[in-house]
Amino acid sequence: MEKNIKFPVIDLSKLNGEERDQTMALIDDACQNWGFFELLNHGIPYDLMDNIEKMTKEHYKKFMERKFKEMLRSKGLDILETEVEDIDWESTFYLHHLPQSNLYNIPDMSDEYRTAMKDLGKRLENLAEELLDLLCENLGLEKGYLKKVFHGTKGPTFGTKVSNYPSCPKPEMIKGLRAHTDAGGLILLFQDDKVSGLQLLKDGDWVDVPPLKHSIVINLGDQLEVITNGKYKSIMHRVVTQKEGNRMSIASFYNPGSDAEISPATSLVDKDSKYPSFVFDDYMKLYAGLKFQPKEPRFEAMKNGAAAADLNPVAAVETF
Repeated sequence: MEKNIKFPVIDLSKLNGEERDQTMALIDDACQNWGFFELLNHGIPYDLMDNIEKMTKEHYKKFMERKFKEMLRSKGLDILETEVEDIDWESTFYLHHLPQSNLYNIPDMSDEYRTAMKDLGKRLENLAEELLDLLCENLGLEKGYLKKVFHGTKGPTFGTKVSNYPSCPKPEMIKGLRAHTDAGGLILLFQDDKVSGLQLLKDGDWVDVPPLKHSIVINLGDQLEVITNGKYKSIMHRVVTQKEGNRMSIASFYNPGSDAEISPATSLVDKDSKYPSFVFDDYMKLYAGLKFQPKEPRFEAMKNGAAAADLNPVAAVETF
């Protein structure tokens, strides 16, 4: 990492005081030059976050750790001897909030855990919509523009990926999660504050996203890059494994609705845009097999109407 590099950490409470303009400028700079930033004083109760962290780690230990170890054995990963490039060292389950919830269909969750995750999901949904309006303000777009684009005719898609990244005996052999950009809109991450692992690619170097207690990490997905005509960019990121500790990650994805029509905002296009226009669901069908490949060929494929098969898609992944 570069010695003078400083990951953007933003105190959201300063939007309500004399430092509003400076705070908005920090958000704009982070969106343009990082694609990531970390929020403090975001309004989500700390006791809720603490309770969810406790229950998430207990849930993994009680219901998922054995399944994870069985998966390692079934794939021959219990003894790592050579580098593995097509599997991730993670234990995951998915919650869908919008347009329909699956919260009560997830096995083994206690009523207390479900209630807390429902509460967190709603608070993160509200925070995402607040942030989208802040981005509109910085971009010179009318208030509500991004929410309207995301809405389509059915409303936005919103879901949460709950992950644990257990300790790995040979972290140099396998990634917790391979490098990728996120397909959707705005991602809000509640991550472990003790066990690090999340990194982003900044100017050719992998930079650690600092684990700060009670923070929410924000990153931009491919759709915001398209809508802003490249002013804001989605960034490659990954999770590296660690020899010690089990890293918790709760990533919530506020994405456009399946039929939302995505295109560069007219006011942000000087001449011809290099970005495509498409229906979000069509992009997701392409992305599902190409998550761990560069985004640029995906954009080009959508622009040219190319078939997903032309890009040699890999195994499909869960997406929101």
